[in-house]
Amino acid sequence: MAHKEKTFQFVIVGGGIAGVTCVEQLSSQIQSADVALITAGPHIKAVTNYKQVSKTLEEFDIEEQPSSVLEEKFPNLTVIHSAVKCLNTQSHAVETADGRVIGYEKLCICSGGRPKLLSDGNPYVLGIRDTDSAQALQKRLSKARRIVVVGNGGIALELVYEVEGCEVIWAVKDKAIGNTFFDAGAAQFLIPSLEADKPQSAAPCKRIRYTTEEPAAGASQTFTRGRILRGHGSGPTKPGSALGPDWHEGIVLRGAEQVSRRVTVEYQCEVEKIFTFEELLNSPQQAVKPENGSWPVYIQLTNGKSFGCDFIVSATGVVPNTEPFLHGNSFALADDGGLRVDDHMMTSEPDVYAAGDVCTACWELSPLWQQMRLWTQARQMGWYAGRCMAACVLAEPIELDFCFELFSHITKFFNYKVVLLGKFNGQGLGPDHELLVRCTKGQEYVKAVLSGGKMVGAVLIGETDLEETFENLILNQMDLTQYGEDLLNPNIDIEDYFD
Repeated sequence: MAHKEKTFQFVIVGGGIAGVTCVEQLSSQIQSADVALITAGPHIKAVTNYKQVSKTLEEFDIEEQPSSVLEEKFPNLTVIHSAVKCLNTQSHAVETADGRVIGYEKLCICSGGRPKLLSDGNPYVLGIRDTDSAQALQKRLSKARRIVVVGNGGIALELVYEVEGCEVIWAVKDKAIGNTFFDAGAAQFLIPSLEADKPQSAAPCKRIRYTTEEPAAGASQTFTRGRILRGHGSGPTKPGSALGPDWHEGIVLRGAEQVSRRVTVEYQCEVEKIFTFEELLNSPQQAVKPENGSWPVYIQLTNGKSFGCDFIVSATGVVPNTEPFLHGNSFALADDGGLRVDDHMMTSEPDVYAAGDVCTACWELSPLWQQMRLWTQARQMGWYAGRCMAACVLAEPIELDFCFELFSHITKFFNYKVVLLGKFNGQGLGPDHELLVRCTKGQEYVKAVLSGGKMVGAVLIGETDLEETFENLILNQMDLTQYGEDLLNPNIDIEDYFD
């Protein structure tokens, strides 16, 4: 490595939520500290309208801002616009893509995740991860008649709901939609929203006609507004920061067709193969018959079905973006490829911390918390990493933050408020747990997960007003056996019991 041009007390890599929150925390804890933020794009992601909803639940918006906004706020901050080429933990130096060498006393890696792309370098496969890719999607959608969406996480859910004027084939590997966030019951509660007109205002949709039978394995469900048809037998070199929870607002996701919405869900399948029309014609043993007219790209699914479409959206989650940091260093990695961090957000390399999607929590986790690569956790980890780095320099003791006591997340799907608490899907509980469910079609879905008579998780969809009560019940680990089914009885005001 060339000669260091400057050594900073703290260097943070990544202008996403984790990195920016870490910078803010460090700069406010030690105002005289010399801090550098290395980020590839001209914009950073800032948390705005932050609201502490309850002990662990928080709501906030995410805003792209020019990095100068941060520099104005913190005079001791230097923003360096470049991607990172490599890291030398021995000499405590980071080399940027434009050849600069920056020294650090303490480093925090907040480089996020990059999309797991179905196919690298295929012009018909679009990965959605950051604002640029969301805008590219908007542009291509305007001419599209049919797209295939692959994936079952948050971005896939939002995308399928928001796209209009274009047929959507949605391939999910699970038995139900939204498997990352909720169970089949909640998925069934949300499904009618795919066939209803999108509300102009935030009024909950009241269409109540739906069936609960699961589609047979390999069958698909098609939702056209007003009816259900059933059972027809490379990553970018410089990824930007991830999208905000409301990434689709202000982006018109409209295709070329007149139909308002038509979604066909293909369950329990993955992508077998992607090929072009030319490859289709030149391959005699291809199982696919070209449909009337040709499509730019074809996709074959593991359930034996094939579809032609204008393009494919790969929304299959992210992998930790560790690539530039590993070469020549000896970081301990977790099974999911993330940098292992301890309860002070420290990696296995001296003076190197990590936060957000790039890292994997490897301390002894609270029985009610799990890591999910979400906005809220990127903010919490960035904030706590900043605290830990400052505490180390100031030689102050620090305890694991309370936010890692209980998993909690607020989001919005299909225009409903969704609150997830604790082991909301019975994660890791084995057969030894019971579920209490209350569902009012078109209005709310409430699920409590109980283990040994105590509440350990919950899913709340709609305006239930139960989040604080349930959070308290989970944190207090009170024995609820005596309440039985009454726990969710809508005629009993449960808050009165547990204030």
